[in-house]
Amino acid sequence: MTRRYPDGHVFYRKLTRAFPAIVRAEGCWLEDETGKRYLDASGGAFVANVGHGVKTIADAIGAQAARAAYVNGTAFTTPVAEELADELAKLGPADLDKFYFLGSGSEAVEAALKLARQYWAERGKPSKRKVIARTPGYHGNTLLALSASARGHYKTFFSGWLVDVEMIPAPYAYRCPCRGEGPDCPACSGSALEEKILAVGADNICAFIAEPVGGSSTGASVPRPDYYRRIRDICDRHHVLFIADEVLTGAGRTGTWTALEAYGVQPDIMTMGKGLSGGYVPLSAVAAPRRIVDTIAAGSGALMHAQTCSHNPVACAAGLAAVRHIVQHGLVERGRQAGELLHRRLDALRALPAVGDVRGRGLLAGVEFVEDKQSRKPFPRAAHFAETFTELAQEEGLIVWPNVGHADGEGDLAMLAPPFIIAESEIDEIVRRFTRSLDRTLRKLDISKKVAP
Repeated sequence: MTRRYPDGHVFYRKLTRAFPAIVRAEGCWLEDETGKRYLDASGGAFVANVGHGVKTIADAIGAQAARAAYVNGTAFTTPVAEELADELAKLGPADLDKFYFLGSGSEAVEAALKLARQYWAERGKPSKRKVIARTPGYHGNTLLALSASARGHYKTFFSGWLVDVEMIPAPYAYRCPCRGEGPDCPACSGSALEEKILAVGADNICAFIAEPVGGSSTGASVPRPDYYRRIRDICDRHHVLFIADEVLTGAGRTGTWTALEAYGVQPDIMTMGKGLSGGYVPLSAVAAPRRIVDTIAAGSGALMHAQTCSHNPVACAAGLAAVRHIVQHGLVERGRQAGELLHRRLDALRALPAVGDVRGRGLLAGVEFVEDKQSRKPFPRAAHFAETFTELAQEEGLIVWPNVGHADGEGDLAMLAPPFIIAESEIDEIVRRFTRSLDRTLRKLDISKKVAP
């Protein structure tokens, strides 16, 4: 049995498809009301990092709701918010030890960008208001976060409402002419940032924002080892704040607590979300250092980003239980090891028709589909390759995350981001179901004979 619009009263995320109703979940598996089971190979939307059905997290949520479900964050704090901040301060970049808790990644990015702007204004530099972001890239759906995102098909309806954000090319080796190897390539080396700062004027720029490892917009593209050292140096020399958007990549997703950690570089502001609570409740955070927060404290006295449910105690209880579960069970290290195995197994996909590249780090992987492997020519957007693959994968009991439009409006990706507890047998099952789904996609679209080897 499935549900779809306009039956019932739910305003669904998509209005043109049917939705199975999930009634239970455990580990890496979902089960719908007919008893069909689905292998959650993407953690939903890169969220379910600790796995489904962890009783200690559910119990912590219920216990906190019984004690105090909501307090006004402008008037009170709670022990659970204090404890969560303390735990996160032990795990993240050394000086980013002040945490502002919110409900979604978009909210966190919105708040981080506002914090950067407010910081410079309160430092007596009101002209520093512009933001630099990367294309392809994605940072959320609230208006400022969407402005900083390079999602043309998302922006179509809202172009008159969005602010101008300066864009530089993302380090996307598979689609870069230098293939990631050019020492002077502006995109892959990071020098594009300095070129943009010089063109716009450092006195006009408040922040540069980037996902340390690409999310769905570049299919888990991993910048080369020297990239962020150069970014950090450029930001320091030109007095531009570096915001690391770790909403997708943080909380252990790439095999380290934060993705930027692997580069030996610290940001000025960091956002987290998704796996921060394991998906048990909506939770995100902005992490900032005292040198930034002190400026606000000595000036206006508050970040101008009011949210009714900020610092919510039930959300913080879920986050605290999830973070402690990750630490106590060594799940970041377990995820790193499982990620190495996942990528070894995924290498077999490279031999399949239409698979142009497989990439990523930790338990984050992107599979890019192409019409021609030699030229890396994408399928025409009209083919809806990623969408068709995703639907057929779900029929096969495999949940993946699609992305489109990353290759100048065309391009198709499938993302994988399973829970950190995934077993070797389940990784093998991902590859088997992925292979069957791809074969069905090629046959359904009647392009199996047209795909260049």
